[in-house]
Amino acid sequence: MTTPKPKTSQTMKPATAAKKLGIYLAATPAEFQAGVVSRDELNAMQAEPPQWLADLRRNGPHPRQVVASRLGISVTGLNRAGITEALTSEQIDALREEDPEWLRRERALQADVRKEAQRAKDAADKAAKVKAERAAGKSRRK
Repeated sequence: MTTPKPKTSQTMKPATAAKKLGIYLAATPAEFQAGVVSRDELNAMQAEPPQWLADLRRNGPHPRQVVASRLGISVTGLNRAGITEALTSEQIDALREEDPEWLRRERALQADVRKEAQRAKDAADKAAKVKAERAAGKSRRK
C-alpha cells in the first residue's frame, strides 16, 4: 500500500499571475515581480485585492488586452493604431472623449467581427440541431 503524497501548492511565475489578475506586470510592486505566486495567494488576491492591486485595476497602467477591451477594439487594432505601450485609465478616457477616426474605424471593424462570429455560431447551432433531428429520425425507424 502506498502512502498518499503530500499536496503541493501550484505556483506560477509573476507574469502568469499578472495576466490572470488583468494587470500590467511592470507596474506591480518589486516583491510581486521577484517571487512566485501560489494558486492560494492568487485566489486570495482575487477575493480580497490588496490596496496596490485595487489601485492598479482602477487607475492603471493597464495591459494591452485591458486597454483594447475598454476601448471596444482588438489588440490588433491597437497595433494598427501604433499604440504599443500600456495606458492609464485617464489616457483611455481621453481617447474615448477624443474619439479619433482610427478608433471609430476599429470599433466598427470589431462590431463586424462580432456579428460574423455570432452568424457562424448560429449557423453551427442550426446545423447541429438538424443533425440531431435526423439522427433521432433514423433511430425511430429502426
